[in-house]
Amino acid sequence: MSRLRRNRLPREPVSAHIQSLSHQGRGIARVNGKTVFVDAALPGEDVSFRYRKRHRRYDEGSVETVEVRSPRRIEPRCPQFGACGGCSIQHLSSDDQIQFKQEVLLDQFRQFGDVQPEEILPPLRAEIWGYRRKARLAVKHVPAKGRVLVGFREKYGSYVADMRECHVLDPRVGFLLGDLSTLIGGLSKPHRIPQIEVAIGDNAVALVFRNLEPWTPGDRDALTSFGMQHKLHIYEQPGNESTVAPIWPDDASLQYMAGDSGLTIEFLPTDFIQVNARLNTLMLARTMELLDPQPTDRVLDLFCGLGNFSLPLARRAGHVVGVEGSKPLVERARRNARRNDITNAEFQMADLADDVSGLPWLQQPFDKVLLDPPRSGAAEVLPMLAELGAKRVLYVSCNPATLARDAGALVHRFGYGLRKAGVMDMFPHTAHVESIALFER
Repeated sequence: MSRLRRNRLPREPVSAHIQSLSHQGRGIARVNGKTVFVDAALPGEDVSFRYRKRHRRYDEGSVETVEVRSPRRIEPRCPQFGACGGCSIQHLSSDDQIQFKQEVLLDQFRQFGDVQPEEILPPLRAEIWGYRRKARLAVKHVPAKGRVLVGFREKYGSYVADMRECHVLDPRVGFLLGDLSTLIGGLSKPHRIPQIEVAIGDNAVALVFRNLEPWTPGDRDALTSFGMQHKLHIYEQPGNESTVAPIWPDDASLQYMAGDSGLTIEFLPTDFIQVNARLNTLMLARTMELLDPQPTDRVLDLFCGLGNFSLPLARRAGHVVGVEGSKPLVERARRNARRNDITNAEFQMADLADDVSGLPWLQQPFDKVLLDPPRSGAAEVLPMLAELGAKRVLYVSCNPATLARDAGALVHRFGYGLRKAGVMDMFPHTAHVESIALFER
């Protein structure tokens, strides 16, 4: 009981001075000798905040009022900012967001890798609104509100934010949340639809409705009519991802152009693709610039997915080997190679967290390597890369901390130099830092 009392959140707001900004984009304050991370607060501000969570070593809170404003503060565009968990730094200008992300990257290099790039690349930037072509929206039937909520979850807790629009989603979906709410509210079992997967290609917008109960004929008619009215491809998902199937049209398919390569990549709505189409185009161009594939080069692309990097690289390199741990993604990468008449790329399945040194595809030399690992990084494959002796390694990262850790290993253990690095604004208005780094021997 005493512990419960000690951890009980204060009911009244608390005043604090914000000293700095965390890597998550939250203001850092000290209250009664304890660190508090305050959402939507900026360095130099005096704020009144409300506690949201308490921990042994730190607490969390969110701004109630700003008593002394930072000159860097701007008005967030979204009315749900602060409550919705989709964005965290809309109160910073786009220029300040980029500066913040670049500072995070360089600080992580120093802190976790004890390295510093010889050259800082200009940041890659694209559209800052309506850029998201992939998202998972939560759905909740709330009788007390008299409607179905469709949107991202709230920042604190599991509730769905009460949203009518989303400014970072592609507007073909972001301004359709109210219509989706009405649609689901009119179905036979609205309380048995927990989420909608959004996937947008160059040719179509797809929505995957997760249904925990079978649809009635009336449900299917309503979903089909909605798709026809709004020019959407409608899918159902009654079980795991293997159960995803089109409702309308029957021949639904998705595809996107891989940058300026002229290649078309087909994908399923639940496949991983880069969330920001224009930024992906810029990223592919920078990849070609930095890796500089030549007709005599053999290139290894690890964590290759659908072939987003492998296939454009194959247009310039002599031979490309893409390696991916998901069998369905490997199969789709192979199909994408065939449909684009690419014969100098092969795709292999392997769990890159395991020892892969004895696999046949690794017995050939490689001149250059591209890495695009998950957030956990690529620590397990670095010794193998060192044995390959590739003269150039390009690392695309969605987590600056694990990039910095791996950069430290490449530099201090395996004899590479960190030549260039920079940020890419894949997720504007969030603290997510996407980055790219070039290593050379």
